[in-house]
Amino acid sequence: MEGIEHRTVKVNGINMHVAEKGQGPVILFIHGFPELWYTWRHQIQALASLGYRAVAPDLRGYGDTDAPADPSSYTYFHVVGDLVALLDAVAADQEKVFVVGHDWGALIAWYFCLFRPDRVKALVNMSVAFTPRNPQRKTVETLRAVYGDDYYMCRFQEPGEIEAEFAQIGAARVMKEFLTYRHPGPLFLSKGKGFGHPPDAPIPLPSWLSEDDVNYYASFFEKKGFTGGINYYRNLDRNWELTAPWTGAQIKVPVKFIVGDQDLVYNSVGGKDFIHKGGLKKYVPFLQEVVVMEGVAHFINEERPTEISEHIHDFIKKF
Repeated sequence: MEGIEHRTVKVNGINMHVAEKGQGPVILFIHGFPELWYTWRHQIQALASLGYRAVAPDLRGYGDTDAPADPSSYTYFHVVGDLVALLDAVAADQEKVFVVGHDWGALIAWYFCLFRPDRVKALVNMSVAFTPRNPQRKTVETLRAVYGDDYYMCRFQEPGEIEAEFAQIGAARVMKEFLTYRHPGPLFLSKGKGFGHPPDAPIPLPSWLSEDDVNYYASFFEKKGFTGGINYYRNLDRNWELTAPWTGAQIKVPVKFIVGDQDLVYNSVGGKDFIHKGGLKKYVPFLQEVVVMEGVAHFINEERPTEISEHIHDFIKKF
């Protein structure tokens, strides 16, 4: 991780760890679950070498950033607030920055652009498309109706329950299960059955993921647990309530969206139609490109690092 600098910044009432490299226009990289700043290691090096300043924090609850104990401290407003304060601290000279997000980081990025379009030059988002708020039904209720109680987001709702199961499985194995998941369909975590594999069955790693990578992630989740990251899911309904004033609102920044055709989110009920038949464009009117990468699953920026770095650069160099 040559040349990447690390520091802790006081933002929005918490201490936030951030990894940085390069000089020039700032690109804010926002990671997902269960990840860290480290998910962007390849893009940080690539974009820094192209004349940009890559800024990749550990979000609240993750890595070396503080993890508030109160589960309700993980709403869109808290996390977007952290990132706005981070930019004020580390990029005060730049009124607007580029934003790149993946997974939960993509969700946070959508809401960052919805709440504060004045701070964003352009957005490259991956895996998770913007989902308009359904004023008729809360999020978790909808997920239960479509997928049932064993759907992973539903299993994540009860405090402490999934953490106990993950503790039994072990952080390194949990990381391997998530990062190597390639089924183009929903992830179910039946009670007491983990990911559905025998606990001693080996999990072969793909070429893009090493044991060292897994161990780097696992070392932080062993120390801190998964609760911080899981608390984001525990705020799905709270976010639904808090974002009522934005029902029907559009995201008005230039956007490029990238997804793998094997991604579980892309293959969710109605997902492809929404992206390709005008739904996404309706709510993101400045959507300029949609890229579907063949044979790629959810952790797209790690699986195809060089291509993703090129996609990011090809888009942001226009602005």
